[in-house]
Amino acid sequence: MGAILERPAVATAVIDRIEDGLWLGADDQVAVEVPVALVYNGHSHAVMMATPRDLEDFACGFSIAEGLVDAVEEVLSVRAIPRGAGYSLAIDIPEERGKAIAGRARNMSGRTGCGLCGIADIAQALRPLPAAPDTEPVRLAALTQALSDLPAAQILNRATGALHAAAFASRDGDLLVVREDVGRHNALDKVIGAAARAGFDPVSGFIVVTSRCSMEMVQKAATFGCPMIVAISAPTSLAIELAAHSNLTIAAFARRNRINLYTHPQRVA
Repeated sequence: MGAILERPAVATAVIDRIEDGLWLGADDQVAVEVPVALVYNGHSHAVMMATPRDLEDFACGFSIAEGLVDAVEEVLSVRAIPRGAGYSLAIDIPEERGKAIAGRARNMSGRTGCGLCGIADIAQALRPLPAAPDTEPVRLAALTQALSDLPAAQILNRATGALHAAAFASRDGDLLVVREDVGRHNALDKVIGAAARAGFDPVSGFIVVTSRCSMEMVQKAATFGCPMIVAISAPTSLAIELAAHSNLTIAAFARRNRINLYTHPQRVA
């Protein structure tokens, strides 16, 4: 997989600003959002609205997190082909994997905040998840350190105020991988892809997301094999149910001085 030439992730908009009763002309930095098609072995699978950065990580992470491949080694190549205002990601995977994907109807556009767009069957939406292995507890201080360090790593969001972030942190709370995107699911896919490509063991750390923890975020973390997800906002009832059954810890409403543990609290010391 070679280097991918990507469009800028931030654009400048000329705006009118009203401030302290004055009407001013100004420039503003805005997040770039483009359609990105994921095409497996020549067959279109999904179109997601995404930030045009870290597209190779996105392709690999989406493939892993959606259970389309079992390991990053099965993503044989990724090519980003400019298509009008967006990109087509040509992803090559083993032939048997491609045949299995062809049976999953998801050839629809996915909005920025959409994690299950195009899934045509309830059984696909609520696919079985692997159980996370039992692990030694992570110190609470590690969770709070990761939460404290994440804002400084959100470079694009600091410029635009419009992007979610996801991170993979070590058990000591060090941020090993951080990715940003206009879509929270995309940010998590990018982190999973980057972590897998770097060879990080998913059991060796935890995921942090700057969003709510919905069921599809749990699905992605569990399919990746990570035993804990830490979310800035709240989980949903289905996220809690799925996490409980898949032995995954949800720590949510996470703040420096307060964290709610919704499932498997034994993983936090």
